[in-house]
Amino acid sequence: MIWGAVIAASVACYGLKLAGLSLPQHWLQEARLQRTIPLIPIALLAALVATQTFSTGQHLVLDVRAAALVVAVIAVMLRAPFLVVVAAAAATAALLRLI
Repeated sequence: MIWGAVIAASVACYGLKLAGLSLPQHWLQEARLQRTIPLIPIALLAALVATQTFSTGQHLVLDVRAAALVVAVIAVMLRAPFLVVVAAAAATAALLRLI
C-alpha cells in the first residue's frame, strides 16, 4: 500500500514539473508572475519551518523548538554565519531540554 502511494506521489511530482516546463513562454513573461515566482520557495520554506517547529503529529505544541527558532532568527538578524545560527539554535534547544 505504501509503495503505491510513493509511486503515485512520484508520478504526480513529475507531472507537475513537466506541466511547469510546458507552459507557454509568454505566460511566464507577465510582470505579476515575475514578482511572485521568486517568493514561492520562501513561502514553502516558512511553512515547513512552522509545521516542524510548532507541531507534533496532529497536535499543536509550544516547546524548546520555538525558543531555538527565536534564537536562530535573532542570529540571522545579527547577520551571523550559517553555522553559528545552527549551533546557537541547537545549543539553545539542548540547554532547555537539559533543564
